[in-house]
Amino acid sequence: MPRIAVLYVRVVDRMNYWIGRVVMYGLFALIAILLWSTVSKAAFVVPAFWTLEVAQFGLVAYYLLGGPYSIQLGSSVRMDLFYGGWSVRRKAWFDSFTVLLLIFYLVVLLWGGIDSVSYALQYNERSPSLWRPFLWPIKLVMCIGIFLMLLQAVSQLIKDVATLRGTPIREPSDVI
Repeated sequence: MPRIAVLYVRVVDRMNYWIGRVVMYGLFALIAILLWSTVSKAAFVVPAFWTLEVAQFGLVAYYLLGGPYSIQLGSSVRMDLFYGGWSVRRKAWFDSFTVLLLIFYLVVLLWGGIDSVSYALQYNERSPSLWRPFLWPIKLVMCIGIFLMLLQAVSQLIKDVATLRGTPIREPSDVI
């Protein structure tokens, strides 16, 4: 494989690994927000109106920023009925085909996301809820997460092509 491709894989894998490890602890922030929501409803009788939306925004950030880490670890959902018994080469062929579909999907999603962020900034779009937060921050986080997922998908494609060529690139656990 060309050195630039190997360097790309190593940089993207390392970056998404560390982002995923940090974002993983966002679950505790989400638990704290939902706990506060429960306590405020029970103890103060007046619910905190912001908690549901902040929890939703946190879950979106958790999911989309942690997605590349999930792809990197190979913890995506697969139908192992056939896949589990295939050779490494056949898996690489199948994975390279499916990752091309994923890349197409992520490009379209990113394109729409950027358009949505632009709209939210241009018109100061707010949520229609009682709290009415601006929507551009979470839309920007979504675009960043989609972009990182796109980078990781390209990294996976490079690894699959390297495997097909007979020169596999070491996995992130070997590199990091």
